[in-house]
Formats: sequence, structure tokens, C-alpha cells
Amino acid sequence: MRPDFDLAVIGAGAAGLSVTAVAAQLGLRVALIERGTMGGDCLNTGCVPSKALLAAAHAAQDARDATTRFGLRTAVSIDWEAVHDHVHHVIAAIAPADSVERFTGLGAEVIQGSARFAAPDTLEVNGRRITARRIVIAAGARAAAPPIPGLDSVPYFTNETLFEARIAPDHLLILGGGPIGLEMAQSFALLGARVTVVEAARIAGREEPELVDALRPLLLAQNISLIEGTGVTAVEPGPTLVLADGRRIAGSHLLVAVGRKPNLESLDLASGGVTATKLGIATDAGLRSRSNRRVYAAGDIADPEGIGPRAFTHLCSYHAGIVIRRAIFRLPAKLDYSAVPRVTYTDPELAHVGLIEAEARAAGHAVQTLHWPLHDNDRAQAERRTAGLAKLVVTPKGRILGAGILAPHAGEMIGTWTLAIARRIPLSALAGMIVPYPTLAEAPKRAAGTFFTPRLFAARTKSLVRLLAHLP
Repeated sequence: MRPDFDLAVIGAGAAGLSVTAVAAQLGLRVALIERGTMGGDCLNTGCVPSKALLAAAHAAQDARDATTRFGLRTAVSIDWEAVHDHVHHVIAAIAPADSVERFTGLGAEVIQGSARFAAPDTLEVNGRRITARRIVIAAGARAAAPPIPGLDSVPYFTNETLFEARIAPDHLLILGGGPIGLEMAQSFALLGARVTVVEAARIAGREEPELVDALRPLLLAQNISLIEGTGVTAVEPGPTLVLADGRRIAGSHLLVAVGRKPNLESLDLASGGVTATKLGIATDAGLRSRSNRRVYAAGDIADPEGIGPRAFTHLCSYHAGIVIRRAIFRLPAKLDYSAVPRVTYTDPELAHVGLIEAEARAAGHAVQTLHWPLHDNDRAQAERRTAGLAKLVVTPKGRILGAGILAPHAGEMIGTWTLAIARRIPLSALAGMIVPYPTLAEAPKRAAGTFFTPRLFAARTKSLVRLLAHLP
């Protein structure tokens, strides 16, 4: 029998929407199933609201700094309800691009409800059974709560509830010093709250330590307390965090930002013959289920090759491209994570792509590091924002293995270095490229140039120049 749909997509977040948009416009019969809000985590509780809140916080700090930076006299007053409205106005402005109406208009059938497998090629939604030639699971992930005694007895925020708060916290405790924890720490601190971040290891643990060491004092200067290398053994009402070293930290509110877990439970994967790990749907490098060839997974719920998901919206779009090539066009395609950029959107931003120095050495590479401080960048001096650094990790032959930038708008600059790593562009091409003056983008370019400085001014080069000087 002919199936009801050519393609059924579970989840209307970044990955599911991208697959649906392409498939529907190609004329396939597509069912898009979403049990929550269209747009998923990124639009409603993740990237969009967090960056909107950060924008307000950074604007407040720019106004405060105007006197010391430029001699301007300003006064800052925070209207928290207006800030809250700003965040939700931004969500509302973007929402039409992810709406039921848009995807219905593209030709997909949008089914609002919770999907579960009834057979390897069959889903059940709201009591309705639908069959499909191919099924894409893009159901995403949610905030994880660590098994800390007492945590379940106190109210706490996650990213899924934080942006509904209409009252500013007096003292926000943040459990976790990763990207979400640090971004929200800076947001609330710059908007007037006291903030304490507790991280069992070190803040921004995946990032280049040199860049993190340059960011840390900036956060401390913004009324953010950082407690690193100490775990939390219990949570008591208040809320109060009981630390492994015996300290007790009391606050007015608590944000848990220690990781995410895939939304697997309601899917009844066993009925679909779909295997999963605790990290997500088990797939091959092309995002196809290892146990049901009709099924693909994309986004935060996918566990390709057993390496676990990488929770970035831009990777959801990348995953969608892989699934489209394989499931729709039946072309070979597989993941390549060697050049995946990531950004922590503090101010300054912390951006990275490729390997950090420790990873490169652990992988057996001969490594050379190149640096350029933002203090030596003319644009940074003009804007009186000189805290930051560009660091490149390269081989002795000039192959770029990784790039890290701590600077305002570092996320806008990292794309050049992402392309360089992905396409193996020679370091000489990056050092010789023309960038506008004065821009912050000169910093990583100048770092690349330092690779060639010793050769340029070597004794052999000087001898050659003296010889050439005698020529007519």
C-alpha cells in the first residue's frame, strides 16, 4: 500500500523545520509533527530570548561605561518588565518564519500533537495512525537536572522557564559555568542582580584556557562571583547551595544550567525498531538509524557514531542538509565535525573553531601557537575595549588546526577561520588577506602573520636583501 506521506518529521525545531521546508518545496508529501510550540527550543527558550536579553544587558553596560570610555555623562535605570517585553517582542518578530501557517503554505501538513511509533513505518499522533516512507526524528532535547539531594524540593529555573520571569532576581545562583550559565550570569548581573556561578570544574571548560583566563576577570568585575572546582552536594530551601568544601551559598533564585537530555521517552522507539543510547538516537555518520533504515535523526536528539550530540542550532541546520541529501536525494553524505564553530555570547564574545591547543597535542599533532592581543589592535583602542586575544593553533608547516578569539563580535569573525579549517586554506593566504582598517578582524590576521615573522627577519633573508640592494 502507498504510505500516507513520503516523509514524516517529528519536531518543529531548527532541524525539523529545515528538513520540512526543503522536502515540501520539492513536492513531497510531508507531515510535520510538533507537540509544543513551533520553532522549538531555539526560538522560544534558547538562542533567541537569551541573545535578546544579552543585548539589553550589554546596552545597559555600554551606557554605564560611556563616562570612563568616552567622557559621556549617562544614567541607567532598569525597567525589568520592559526588558521582559523586549525579549518576547523579539520572539514574536521571528515566530512567523517558523509558524504553522508558513509551513502549511509550503505544502506540509502540520500535525500538532505528540508522536509515538506504532510500527517501523508508522506513527501515532492524537489517536491517528500515519505511515511514511521515511521518518526524521528531530524532537530535540531539554534541560537536565543533576541528581543533587534536595534539588527537586526547591523551585528553580532552567532555560525553558527563565524567560517567563517578570521580576528581576535579587541574587541569582547559577549551577553550571558553561555557555548558558555564563551568558545568563552576565545578563542578570548587568541588569542589576547579584550573581553567583558554581562550576564543579572550570568555567567554559571546553574552551582555550588562555582565552578563559582573559574573560574571567571581566566577569568578576561585573558583580559576578565565580566558584570553580567545587561541586554542590545538596540544595536546601531558600535556595541555598551546599558546596563540597562546606560552604553554603544562599540566594533568591536558582538557575540550573548543567546540560541537556534528549527527548526520547514519549517516542516508543522499541515499537519502531529504533535503538538509542542515553545520549540520543543511535545513527551512523550519515544520521541514519542503525536499526531502522527508514528512520533518520537530526539535531540535539541524534547520537551519531556514539559521540553524542552537539547542541548548536547551526549544527541542526547542518544535520538537516545531511538528511536531505541522504533521505530525499539518496546521495552519500556524512558528518564532518572538524570545523564546527561555537560562540559564548558574553561581552567580549568567546568564539572557537577546530581544536584547542590541548586537544591538538593529545591528538598527536606537532603544534605551534600564534597570538595577537586586542590591546595591539587599533579599532579596539579607538573603542576603548582592549581586553581580548586571538589565538591560532597550527602545525609547523602552517596548517590551521584551531582558532580562538576573545573579542567583541568574535562570533562574526570566526566564520573566516571556520572556512579556512574546513577547506584547508593555507595560513599564508590568511596572513596575506586584505581586511578593512581599522577592524577587530585584523587581530587574528596579525596572529597568522606572526608565523612568518621569524623567517622574514632571519639572517638568510637579511643576507639576501643586502645582496639585492647592490643590484641596479
